[in-house]
Amino acid sequence: MIEVFAYDFFRNALAAGLLASVACGIIGTYVVVKRMVALAGGISHTAFGGIGLGYFLGIDPIIGATGFTVASALGMGELSFSRKHNLDTLIGAFWAAGMALGILFVFLTPGFAPDLFGYLFGNILLVPREAILSMAVLDLLIVGAVLLLYNEFFAVTFDEEYARVMNLPVRAITLALLVLVALTVVMLIQVVGIILVIALLTLPAAIAREFSRSLPRMMVFSVLLGAVFTTVGIVLSYLLDVPSGATVILISTAAYGAAMGLRGLASRG
Repeated sequence: MIEVFAYDFFRNALAAGLLASVACGIIGTYVVVKRMVALAGGISHTAFGGIGLGYFLGIDPIIGATGFTVASALGMGELSFSRKHNLDTLIGAFWAAGMALGILFVFLTPGFAPDLFGYLFGNILLVPREAILSMAVLDLLIVGAVLLLYNEFFAVTFDEEYARVMNLPVRAITLALLVLVALTVVMLIQVVGIILVIALLTLPAAIAREFSRSLPRMMVFSVLLGAVFTTVGIVLSYLLDVPSGATVILISTAAYGAAMGLRGLASRG
């Protein structure tokens, strides 16, 4: 087993998993506390439209997904605020339209999209070195934004009405938070894929919430859990020769089930 660490692809996979854990631990905490899981699910699936657009334009599909996903997140947030549309309906519309556009763009692109399956279900063992640098930059951006706007995000996450009373720009803060969710989703696509991204974004944070009494502790615990899940998942997927994204998610789900079981036993005692 030790010899596998000599391979660049395995070291890249571990680095990608750890970098993704930082983003999903911090942003996933806001998603879980603010109950934006469905919204994050909608954002993640609209990313497929950006993947398809990237293929169609002949650029890196992840770059296409980044622009498309951020624009979709802002569109959902803006329509929800300005038009007073039902958020569930908006999520469903963006979710379906994003997937449909992705399929259409891939269909219209000449040739064959060889790694499309990897974007849907992830393959962290194939993450290139250039992607590691991009993920590190996104982590710095997310951590910097959260440190700069921690109090504003805290107020909007727990009580929007209180934030308005305090004259905070709730609309702008919420849109900024949605942009960070979109960037995190794009990062996680390379780890577990579009279909499974919502699980890694929410399960570590959901477990951390059960055992943490403050938002910072919940973030730290969530980051650590994400690092454990991705590392164990990568090692197991390599040893068993099974898909890495699915392995990471099954480990996360098993841990969530065990945590809920322990929580239930503790409450009875």
